[in-house]
Amino acid sequence: MAADRYLSFTGTAPGRFLTRRLGLPQPVPLSRWSPQRPRLEGTLRHLVAGDGEPDPALDAVLARTGLRSAEETTTAPVAAVVLDATGVRDVAALAGVHAALHPVVRSVAASGRVLVLGAPLDPADHHQAAAQQALEGFTRSLGKEIGRGRTVNLVRLTDPGAAESTLHFLLSPRSAYVSGQVIEVGTATGAAAPHPEGPRTALVTGAARGIGAAVAETLARDGARVVVLDVPSAGADAERLADRLGGSALALDITAADAGDRIAAALPDGLDVLVHNAGITRDRRLVNMDAERWSSVVDVNLASVLRTTDALLAGGTLRPGGRIVATASIAGLAGNAGQTNYAASKAGVAGLVRALAPRAREAHGVTVNAVAPGFIETRMTAAVPLFIREAGRRMNSLAQGGRPEDVAETVAWLAHPGSGAVNGQVVRVCGQSLLGA
Repeated sequence: MAADRYLSFTGTAPGRFLTRRLGLPQPVPLSRWSPQRPRLEGTLRHLVAGDGEPDPALDAVLARTGLRSAEETTTAPVAAVVLDATGVRDVAALAGVHAALHPVVRSVAASGRVLVLGAPLDPADHHQAAAQQALEGFTRSLGKEIGRGRTVNLVRLTDPGAAESTLHFLLSPRSAYVSGQVIEVGTATGAAAPHPEGPRTALVTGAARGIGAAVAETLARDGARVVVLDVPSAGADAERLADRLGGSALALDITAADAGDRIAAALPDGLDVLVHNAGITRDRRLVNMDAERWSSVVDVNLASVLRTTDALLAGGTLRPGGRIVATASIAGLAGNAGQTNYAASKAGVAGLVRALAPRAREAHGVTVNAVAPGFIETRMTAAVPLFIREAGRRMNSLAQGGRPEDVAETVAWLAHPGSGAVNGQVVRVCGQSLLGA
């Protein structure tokens, strides 16, 4: 990865002075998960807007995050603010959102969290739907102005218990680069319990290096037995990583017609987590793009995902309670000049997730979600020309690039046994990119 010298400079006294005078971005180094810092440090303030009182079930879930409840009268910085806005049912009640958060936003510590809890939109009540949809614009806007490495997200939920893994993720250092997101959490009904015997088995494609390697490492840290899949030319790297993680390597071209069958044969005892990470770019503007550049990208990034997913579901390799996590991209959501092939493939991944998720859960007890990375500091982005790289880093609410572990932590949350109520979601890991929705 290329060093972010601007981020380092803004951490100095001259850097802070100069960037403030010139109105330049002032990124704050993010506090990410580590064994020494597994949770946010500080207290949590739980507020309510709209009708109703604090929910004891939600209180219990929040207590298990390890964050202590802040005293009502404290003026000290807090690590997180959770606003329960599930009872906001009309426009008048939106005033309660302002009244609750206006006095406390400044008290959120650097790299802290603001989490707004909303309710599903009621199609039979357009006043409730309007008020709840308003929370989305509010959340995204607050995320773009709050600064100091703090994140703001909205979770639409019906059952706090089913949302526990999601609340723990968003209220932890693991979600450092996830902001401005709207995540819908249903109920866990229909998602069978994970395979009870031994550790879960996880397969990560394109895992020999970069983001895929970080995903494999994070899943192994969380107790999974990881199969590191990559093309034969990356076999040595895949073997070394698998040996270090106590897993196994599988040399395979994921675009092969029989890739799904070969994966199933390598996993006779079944699979619990399937992470589609393999991907390539072949950038050219459309007028200069030949058919091979188009087809190779679409085949690796989308067609292979469809083929292998279909084969592993149909053959029963993915066990009930399983998780499929695919890799989309903000390029697929917002578009990117010179990447019509890549953006098409990644938008296709989002379409796959949204269409397959309800059917896979109903028929197989398997959830299907996706991560959509933004500018992530990898060897590939380190090779991008300086000014383009700097634009990619600064054009998000956190004013810095993400790291492979940011994507990996998000995958690990979606792959968690307790995340059965999270289904059909495409979660951007982009620091709330200023491009696109």
